[in-house]
Amino acid sequence: MLTGLFDTHAHYDAHQFDPDRDQVLSALPGQGVELVVNPGCDLDSSGRAVALAGRYPFVYAAAGVHPEDCAGWKDADVEELRTLAAQPKVVAVGEIGLDYYWPENPPRELQRQVFRAQMALARELELPVIVHDREAHGDSIDIVREFPEVRGVFHCFSGSAEMARELVRLGWMISFTGVLTYKNARKAVEAAQAVPLERLMIETDSPYMAPVPHRGKRNHSGYVCHICERLAELKGISPEQCSRITLQNGLDFFGIQR
Repeated sequence: MLTGLFDTHAHYDAHQFDPDRDQVLSALPGQGVELVVNPGCDLDSSGRAVALAGRYPFVYAAAGVHPEDCAGWKDADVEELRTLAAQPKVVAVGEIGLDYYWPENPPRELQRQVFRAQMALARELELPVIVHDREAHGDSIDIVREFPEVRGVFHCFSGSAEMARELVRLGWMISFTGVLTYKNARKAVEAAQAVPLERLMIETDSPYMAPVPHRGKRNHSGYVCHICERLAELKGISPEQCSRITLQNGLDFFGIQR
């Protein structure tokens, strides 16, 4: 069994875990999972993420407003995020970014406004950011360039190898989900091959996108081993090496002291 795994992005505050959240989380250390970061998607879920981090020593939180959930954004929300970010186990501002995939999502200009406001907060607080980018690659990287002082990760990376190289050049990290294990994941595979090991992290994005051989099931951090194994295969290293490297990358990125 692989050990020392760091699932850098999982949503245990999501309703899909309501029936057995404590059972799932309590089992993770026995499945080789050493650390988990739980990002929020709005103010309420960010608060729940902070509460979970307070209950489990291996869980950390991020506070942010997701682009799909920004329709009711108010300027005062920045103050609530600032308060949440001051909690001792909040290690990033996130999940923030842009999502142009769903036509019913909030207007794109509002998404960009909210993204910029949270990037500015991260700059002020000197925290990294966790960026969601779906079908908005050009605008996402343009906004990143507006904040050269902010460092971050593009989670569940869906861009090209060229975009990944540009983000690395800007000092950013790239994180991959179970998509890396799918047969049709040519683009993700090419991007993973293009990124140096020291800029890579792994994640489940639970409860979504379970990796092969669990595709279609509710995802959880115990499945992050499959992503680690696939990434190790692509990089020509052992799964144990990949686990050690991605763990250290995550510790360094989030500033977690053990």
